[in-house]
Amino acid sequence: MNTRIIFFLVALSIIVVIWLTSRLRLQAFIALFIVSLLLALLTIPPDKVIATLKDGFGSTMASIGFLIIFGAMIGVILDRTRATISIADFILLKTGTKRSAVAMSITGFITGLPIFCDSGFIVLSGLAKSFSRRTGVVMPFMATVLATALYSVHCLIPPHPGATAAAGIIKADMGQLVFTGILFAVPGAVSAFFWSRWISKKGKYEAYNDSGENVMVPDGKLPAVFLSFLPVVIPLLLITLRSVMMMFEGLSGTFILKVMSVAGEPVTALFTGVILALFLVKDKSINSFNSLLTEAIEKAGPILIVTAAGGTFGMVIKATGAGEAAGNILAGTGLGLAVPFILAAILKTAQGSSTVAIITAASFVAPMLPALGLDSESGRLFAVLSMGAGSMIFSHANDSFFWVVSNFGGIETGTNLKVYSSSTAIMGTVVFITIWISSFFVI
Repeated sequence: MNTRIIFFLVALSIIVVIWLTSRLRLQAFIALFIVSLLLALLTIPPDKVIATLKDGFGSTMASIGFLIIFGAMIGVILDRTRATISIADFILLKTGTKRSAVAMSITGFITGLPIFCDSGFIVLSGLAKSFSRRTGVVMPFMATVLATALYSVHCLIPPHPGATAAAGIIKADMGQLVFTGILFAVPGAVSAFFWSRWISKKGKYEAYNDSGENVMVPDGKLPAVFLSFLPVVIPLLLITLRSVMMMFEGLSGTFILKVMSVAGEPVTALFTGVILALFLVKDKSINSFNSLLTEAIEKAGPILIVTAAGGTFGMVIKATGAGEAAGNILAGTGLGLAVPFILAAILKTAQGSSTVAIITAASFVAPMLPALGLDSESGRLFAVLSMGAGSMIFSHANDSFFWVVSNFGGIETGTNLKVYSSSTAIMGTVVFITIWISSFFVI
């Protein structure tokens, strides 16, 4: 099929998904499945249509399924035992009510250094809701502040898989990438903070309100702050330790690394958080535990389905070859750092995964480095950073993280597109501009 027609169909499919979910308010799974099926029938061989749909759904479910289930369990238990209120009171006591959104952003930024943005948002979404409820800050702003802070470091810094793999392909120095990535992630998170605050004022949004939900302890009897923090802190600490230890070659094959490779795996770490959360429940009976866990599974089900459907849509777009064709077109332009940035941005917007976008872009860019004037140590470093900035743009309906933010944050699809998605575009653009200006003094 003609490349231009494929580009048109992919762009049209993205527009149709956004229209169906935000304008017609069609159930997200149905909208994503219908558009994915139609796009697949029009662009890929008939014998590969169903296999592609299954691969997209299954691979997404495999990558974040357990995380969503266990994260939902932690969130439900923290909510029902009022542990999130205990945590919120403690942090707000330190930061002040007026700076609750800033506190949320800093928490997300630090948390996002070692763990995936999906895991971080799942674990901290209950805290964001508590902040919103306690301070009156509208939930779309609070959720976006958390999501973009996590996202800024996820796209730029090892040990996250995209940045790590790209550094290997481009042969950039990993240590320098960690340090410079953190520096460039800061203006990204700050720009997203101010943009989301401004754009959220343009709609009639409200603070999070769960007044209709039941809690398991009476008012005034909040759980201890220490116990409340454990289900959040311990999983993050385990994942962090695993990531740090695996970066040291001297620990390879040691007993402690073998233990941490299991204990610090996000799935295991979040399950540990579930066990620790159960200590917050006053009535430690099987019936009480089952009630909470069943509620969490019921909440996780729709989130799993919609998120996996987003993965299906992304897989179909990837199968069309639109991203690869775009890379071939940009390969001969000689635009310096703009090439890896634009390529990653197109790949990200087209197929949804930041990791896939930056890895695919790196494979295209690696042989072009001499022609782009980037065949030096600093040039390779800035090329990876530029691709990381591009992989932030544009998180929308075909990105599983978009649906995690929407569902765990309790944000309607249209609102999430307006506030969160636009913030990712601003963030990626600001990060690239910062990288591009800095390159004049370094490369």
